[in-house]
Amino acid sequence: MSKRKNTFTRFIEDIVDDTKDFVDDIIDRAKDLETDAVDAIKDVVDDDESDEKVSSPGVAELEAALAELTAKVNQLAELQLAAASSSNSTPSSGPSSSTRRTAAA
Repeated sequence: MSKRKNTFTRFIEDIVDDTKDFVDDIIDRAKDLETDAVDAIKDVVDDDESDEKVSSPGVAELEAALAELTAKVNQLAELQLAAASSSNSTPSSGPSSSTRRTAAA
Protein backbone atom coordinates (compact mmCIF):
# COMPACT_ATOMS: atom_id res chain seq x y z
CA MET A 1 0.00 0.00 0.00
CA SER A 2 1.50 3.26 -1.06
CA LYS A 3 1.22 6.33 1.03
CA ARG A 4 -0.83 9.15 -0.47
CA LYS A 5 0.98 12.42 -0.92
CA ASN A 6 -0.49 15.18 1.17
CA THR A 7 -0.06 18.20 -0.99
CA PHE A 8 -1.80 21.54 -0.62
CA THR A 9 -4.14 20.78 -3.53
CA ARG A 10 -5.12 17.44 -1.93
CA PHE A 11 -5.82 19.27 1.30
CA ILE A 12 -8.10 21.76 -0.51
CA GLU A 13 -9.73 18.86 -2.39
CA ASP A 14 -10.51 17.09 0.89
CA ILE A 15 -12.00 20.24 2.37
CA VAL A 16 -14.20 20.79 -0.70
CA ASP A 17 -15.36 17.16 -0.70
CA ASP A 18 -16.18 17.23 3.00
CA THR A 19 -18.03 20.52 2.57
CA LYS A 20 -20.07 19.09 -0.31
CA ASP A 21 -20.99 16.06 1.80
CA PHE A 22 -21.97 18.33 4.69
CA VAL A 23 -24.17 20.53 2.47
CA ASP A 24 -25.80 17.44 0.93
CA ASP A 25 -26.63 16.12 4.40
CA ILE A 26 -28.11 19.47 5.44
CA ILE A 27 -30.24 19.61 2.29
CA ASP A 28 -31.48 16.05 2.88
CA ARG A 29 -32.41 16.88 6.46
CA ALA A 30 -34.17 20.07 5.35
CA LYS A 31 -36.20 18.08 2.82
CA ASP A 32 -37.16 15.59 5.52
CA LEU A 33 -38.12 18.40 7.87
CA GLU A 34 -40.21 20.09 5.18
CA THR A 35 -42.01 16.84 4.37
CA ASP A 36 -42.67 16.13 8.06
CA ALA A 37 -43.95 19.68 8.62
CA VAL A 38 -46.33 19.45 5.66
CA ASP A 39 -47.63 16.10 6.92
CA ALA A 40 -48.11 17.47 10.44
CA ILE A 41 -49.98 20.52 9.16
CA LYS A 42 -52.22 18.34 7.01
CA ASP A 43 -52.93 16.15 10.05
CA VAL A 44 -53.83 19.17 12.19
CA VAL A 45 -56.11 20.60 9.50
CA ASP A 46 -57.81 17.24 9.01
CA ASP A 47 -58.27 16.83 12.77
CA ASP A 48 -59.77 20.32 13.11
CA GLU A 49 -62.34 19.61 10.43
CA SER A 50 -63.47 16.37 12.05
CA ASP A 51 -63.57 17.80 15.61
CA GLU A 52 -65.59 20.88 14.64
CA LYS A 53 -68.93 19.28 15.55
CA VAL A 54 -67.65 18.07 18.92
CA SER A 55 -66.23 21.40 20.09
CA SER A 56 -69.09 23.64 18.92
CA PRO A 57 -70.89 23.76 22.31
CA GLY A 58 -67.64 24.63 24.06
CA VAL A 59 -66.88 27.35 21.54
CA ALA A 60 -70.39 28.76 21.90
CA GLU A 61 -69.96 28.97 25.69
CA LEU A 62 -66.63 30.74 25.29
CA GLU A 63 -68.07 33.21 22.79
CA ALA A 64 -70.96 33.99 25.15
CA ALA A 65 -68.55 34.54 28.05
CA LEU A 66 -66.37 36.75 25.87
CA ALA A 67 -69.36 38.85 24.81
CA GLU A 68 -70.40 39.24 28.47
CA LEU A 69 -66.90 40.30 29.53
CA THR A 70 -66.66 42.73 26.63
CA ALA A 71 -69.95 44.34 27.66
CA LYS A 72 -68.71 44.70 31.25
CA VAL A 73 -65.42 46.24 30.13
CA ASN A 74 -67.24 48.69 27.88
CA GLN A 75 -69.58 49.63 30.73
CA LEU A 76 -66.66 50.21 33.11
CA ALA A 77 -64.84 52.28 30.48
CA GLU A 78 -67.91 54.47 30.03
CA LEU A 79 -68.22 54.96 33.81
CA GLN A 80 -64.54 55.84 34.06
CA LEU A 81 -64.84 58.31 31.19
CA ALA A 82 -67.92 59.89 32.74
CA ALA A 83 -66.19 60.21 36.11
CA ALA A 84 -63.11 61.75 34.50
CA SER A 85 -65.13 64.27 32.50
CA SER A 86 -67.26 65.26 35.51
CA SER A 87 -64.18 65.80 37.72
CA ASN A 88 -62.59 67.97 35.04
CA SER A 89 -65.72 70.10 34.57
CA THR A 90 -66.24 71.00 38.27
CA PRO A 91 -64.12 73.96 39.37
CA SER A 92 -62.09 73.49 42.51
CA SER A 93 -63.14 75.65 45.46
CA GLY A 94 -59.64 76.36 46.65
CA PRO A 95 -56.06 75.22 46.49
CA SER A 96 -55.53 71.53 46.03
CA SER A 97 -54.40 69.33 48.91
CA SER A 98 -50.87 69.17 47.52
CA THR A 99 -50.67 72.97 47.46
CA ARG A 100 -51.93 73.14 51.05
CA ARG A 101 -49.29 70.64 52.18
CA THR A 102 -46.54 72.61 50.48
CA ALA A 103 -47.68 75.89 52.06
CA ALA A 104 -47.85 74.31 55.52
CA ALA A 105 -44.30 72.99 55.31
